[in-house]
Amino acid sequence: MKFGMFFEHQVPRPWEDGDEARVFAEALEQIELADRIGIDCAWLVEHHFLEEYSHSSAPEIFLGAVSQRTQRIRLGHGIMHTVPMINHPARVAERIATLDVLSGGRVEFGTGEGSAAAELDGFGVDPGDKRAMWEEGTRVALRCLSETPFAGHAGDYVRLAPRNVVPKPIQRPHPPVWVACTRRATIQLAARHGIGALSFAFSDPEEASLWVGDYYETLSTEGIPIGDAVNANLACVTGFFCHDDENEAVRRGAEGTNFIGYSLGHYYVFGRHRPGGGNLWAEYQQRRTEKGFDPEAVALAAGSSQTLGATVAQEGSSGLRGAMGTPAQIRDYLRRYEDCGVDQVILSCSAGRNRHDHIMESLELFAREVLPEFMERDERHQREKADRLAPVIATVMARKPAADHPPVDPDYEIPAYPRQDADRQESGKFQRWLDDYTARIAAGEDVSKRLS
Repeated sequence: MKFGMFFEHQVPRPWEDGDEARVFAEALEQIELADRIGIDCAWLVEHHFLEEYSHSSAPEIFLGAVSQRTQRIRLGHGIMHTVPMINHPARVAERIATLDVLSGGRVEFGTGEGSAAAELDGFGVDPGDKRAMWEEGTRVALRCLSETPFAGHAGDYVRLAPRNVVPKPIQRPHPPVWVACTRRATIQLAARHGIGALSFAFSDPEEASLWVGDYYETLSTEGIPIGDAVNANLACVTGFFCHDDENEAVRRGAEGTNFIGYSLGHYYVFGRHRPGGGNLWAEYQQRRTEKGFDPEAVALAAGSSQTLGATVAQEGSSGLRGAMGTPAQIRDYLRRYEDCGVDQVILSCSAGRNRHDHIMESLELFAREVLPEFMERDERHQREKADRLAPVIATVMARKPAADHPPVDPDYEIPAYPRQDADRQESGKFQRWLDDYTARIAAGEDVSKRLS
């Protein structure tokens, strides 16, 4: 089983000058450490207008910086919005390919459609259309990455004439593709499209085992690739904090992890958000218990002989916990995910007001006491998995329709605007002038006076 780290660039109020710069700088240091200790992937969200919860609106720029400060860790969009009204698919392809080139082929292309009113309404996206928009936008972006040239598309949400989208990624035909999943139905959608499932639901390993079974069964029986390669993987996010003392691990990590849960509820379920106003952190402090995101419930459960779980309930309140505890507790918790067949666990600890030095200490302890045995088993597991899935992936790829890559019109060309004017006017004189102008440029003549 592999491991990732999850970043949202949270900046809770009250804000002071330099807070955003500090959060970005600390995240860079944390990813540099993750790269050194053997974490497999750094996942960064893309969100718009979700203040305090996420100030990561241009993840490709941040990940570009990460690419120059790391050597081996993979760079995950977790996720990039591929709804065309938010990100045009040609621009998506250009950004993904550029990051892949900069990083030496380390990109994981996570996609998603979004579901917060602040984002969808802000870009004029009808929530009833977002799934169809995601599918069309993702298909076109993947074709832009793999086709030379892109043969063009005229659909319900994207119209793009033939163009050769450059640069091309190092990973061919394109980087591994994922989709954000919060329900089993979306995990099945990922499998049907032959892409990885990024599960952002806070689930216990035993619940995840149902998702794993659904995913691989659906992939085998119904999978038809949305792109030109199959990415057969299922990943889960969990809260994380490691310390030799269980109570201290919870004290350091629970408030931040539960702020993530409360913020999700605010923007996606029960909140009434005032742009540029309000104070989500203060609201969380006041209402977290009634909404089921109480770090005190996690603290009360610590030391109660319970095995670690995604959620806890104690004395009438509940909260999120996940992998917060001692190295031994975390090892046992993660082994449950490993035993259930989860391919990657993504650790979330950079949340709320969690301290940077505590996060670094937590990662270092995890690297010493927990990570090595999982890395050792993963090498064998990856070989066995590749052998087991080879015939499945071959069958899935064989189902891909040839029509997914339409032929390019061999006569298609893009005349420069003056040529278009000459064609439209059917002016032989204008055409001859343009030909003469071309010849003079080729001969090295100064033509600036002819243009004035």
